[in-house]
Amino acid sequence: MKQIKNGEQGPEKRSEPRRILDQYYSVEFSISSTLPVHQFKVRDVSPSGIGILVNESSAVLDHLEVGNVLEMKYNPMNSSDLPEYLKTEIKHITKIEQGQYKGHYLIGMLILEREEP
Repeated sequence: MKQIKNGEQGPEKRSEPRRILDQYYSVEFSISSTLPVHQFKVRDVSPSGIGILVNESSAVLDHLEVGNVLEMKYNPMNSSDLPEYLKTEIKHITKIEQGQYKGHYLIGMLILEREEP
């Protein structure tokens, strides 16, 4: 729910409610075979999407665009579980202008389909 000035909770304005899944700890991906693999901690999850924070000075931002579809490796919270490989689309790249994560971008992604490892 969205926080309102006086501290009361307002109605959720997203088309689907957010819920935190304890399923994934981090996500890994590479933009191309010549670039390094990037790993980011999962910060924000919805039933079909995921969010990560990327520092504004990160070189990976030069290679991400809304609409890109990447095969990503999702690492589980429980290290004894196997990672999952999921086709994921970049849905938004939003600069955070204030607060704790000022100087970062929130990358919103939509999980499209599962791939076999």
